[in-house]
Amino acid sequence: MKTEIERKSSLVRLGFSYERGGVHTARTMMLVELRALLSYVDAPDATRADYLSAIQTANCLGKRSGKTRTLTFRHLADLYALDPSLLVFRALRFFWQRETDGQPMLASLCAYARDPLFRSTASFVLGCQEGAVISRDAMEDVIDAQEPGRFSPATLKSTAQNINSSWTQSGHLVGRASKVRIRSVSTPGAVSFALLLGYVSGLRGESLFKSDYTRMLDCSFEKMIELAEDASRRGWISLKRVGQVVEVLFPSLINAQEMEWVREQN
Repeated sequence: MKTEIERKSSLVRLGFSYERGGVHTARTMMLVELRALLSYVDAPDATRADYLSAIQTANCLGKRSGKTRTLTFRHLADLYALDPSLLVFRALRFFWQRETDGQPMLASLCAYARDPLFRSTASFVLGCQEGAVISRDAMEDVIDAQEPGRFSPATLKSTAQNINSSWTQSGHLVGRASKVRIRSVSTPGAVSFALLLGYVSGLRGESLFKSDYTRMLDCSFEKMIELAEDASRRGWISLKRVGQVVEVLFPSLINAQEMEWVREQN
């Protein structure tokens, strides 16, 4: 049985992150910038250097200074890796290119896998009933409770604003000054990505549909199965279901080396 440290180390090789910091102390999940970048760099095998060049040299995001471009790249790379050698980003890009409607959820799932600060607020947001108001003060309390006194009042305020904005970009909240919990929109690609993240984390069978990742989807088991079956018909994943037995595989996404890492972990 692998220790938690060993398990996390295995997942880091696939693109997960457990760094103590977090982009959300400075920015949101940057959905607008991510969309612009992945539209500008449209080659699925583009390297991390290609994304850096697009932001810094070509200034595809329209930033005013070189320093801002450098920071923007750093934040996007922290959130999304921008490296096709890492499964998490490669899978994000795979589904991103295939459905526009799922992009907000795809981005939030990737941010969840890579930003511990954003991840730490998920239970609070996802546990709220539809129609519940989520204030900045309430989010500040959630963040501060994770590690009391870690942030100054000013940083705590801006971080709470950024995280509330990210949950709005992902489709889980709506509103400007006052954020209200709503049901997010899920798609075949978003469900597939959530299942993939659960699969490489060690889950199998029906447990794949009851993970922290699928909880982000805001939909029932039956709806997830329906969307996963759609993805399977499109050839994105492989889904087999016989009675209560469910098998999900990702032959077009996980390469041989990554599959070996997944087996080692389990």
